Amino acid sequence: MNFVKSMLLALALLAGVPGAALAQNRVVFQINDEDSRKWHTVLANINNVQEELGKVEVAVVVIGPALGMLKADALTANTVQDAMSAGVRFVACGNSMSAMKLDKDDMIDKIDYARAGYVEIMRLQQQGWTYLRP
Repeated sequence: MNFVKSMLLALALLAGVPGAALAQNRVVFQINDEDSRKWHTVLANINNVQEELGKVEVAVVVIGPALGMLKADALTANTVQDAMSAGVRFVACGNSMSAMKLDKDDMIDKIDYARAGYVEIMRLQQQGWTYLRP
């Protein structure tokens, strides 16, 4: 994005112009539940967003019990890997992993990690990402 376009977007965001944040097409989903129905709903929502808006950067920040769905032996592992192949980034909360006594060897390959999931969400929002929690 060139400088002028970036400045116009920043001014639109500061002025509260509806839809200005969507101009960047970046969305972060939060999931805390270890419930396969919830996960399928999140993945369906991601698909709907991508179909409606086209090219969209998507991150899913996974916190607490939901980390079980990112384990290499989870029933959702194949679905998560399919989403990753489509460009979706999954971020595991390091604090939750420590509390659950999980390490990177327990998890699906090529997911990302953040020290604190909620801080990661805050950072992404500060960078203009749209936040959704289904």
